Amino acid sequence: MKNLIVIAMLLLGVTTVAQNKSEKATLEVDGVCMMCKSRIEKAAIKTKGVKSAVWNLETHELSLIYDARKTTLDSIQNNILAVGHDVKDLKASDEAYASVHPCCKYRDDEVVGDHDKGN
Repeated sequence: MKNLIVIAMLLLGVTTVAQNKSEKATLEVDGVCMMCKSRIEKAAIKTKGVKSAVWNLETHELSLIYDARKTTLDSIQNNILAVGHDVKDLKASDEAYASVHPCCKYRDDEVVGDHDKGN
């Protein structure tokens, strides 16, 4: 009987560990302001399986925690591209980029310069 209890507890422990498929990742995402931060984080969080998304304005790094059984980094990147933000080696479509607020035009040197002056 004791052996059966020990085996059951071991199996329960293995099952609990095997179900945790959370992964951490960082992506480089272009943006210039807090409106960009909000848009980027919302696009990532709306991806099924993303548990946490925090974009850093200074480093342009998006820190993610996501369930690898439910989504992939490609899916998360595609959702970010769809709202108009470039991801490291991928550019958002011109149509998606055109949809961002004029203050958020991170490809425009003048806009970026205006944000740098504000810091």
